[in-house]
Amino acid sequence: MHVFTNKPVAVARIYGQRGAVGLRGTVWFYRMPAGVLVEARIAGLPKNGYGIYGFHIHEGDSCGGDRFSATGNHYNPAGNPHPNHAGDLPPLISYGGRAYCAFITDRFSVKEIIGRTVVIHSKPDDFKTQPSGDADEKIGCGVVEKIG
Repeated sequence: MHVFTNKPVAVARIYGQRGAVGLRGTVWFYRMPAGVLVEARIAGLPKNGYGIYGFHIHEGDSCGGDRFSATGNHYNPAGNPHPNHAGDLPPLISYGGRAYCAFITDRFSVKEIIGRTVVIHSKPDDFKTQPSGDADEKIGCGVVEKIG
């Protein structure tokens, strides 16, 4: 199957908070033979000095709370150390406040993440600091919803 002939089965509509109120985007999830194709299109990313942002699936089921606190921690059903959480995703790299990212993962199924949250952090993930990569505050969030 090719991504452009396969329809997404879930979506997270991302919005920003506090210093990133203009942040908006969409993350689509496709079932693929090799796993899940994740495709993200994000705009309005604030300048952070790096142009690189942490990007994760979190265990929470809501973007509520101060600074998206209801999102909880990284999605990690197997209890693995960081960066081997199921919810650890590649970073978003911004150019002019926009980022596009697409990759295939076998760390989770679409069914597992329905109702969980996608989070964008203000700094890049360092892929070593426990438990969450020192990616700083949560600036963007969206709940993963089933399509159809």
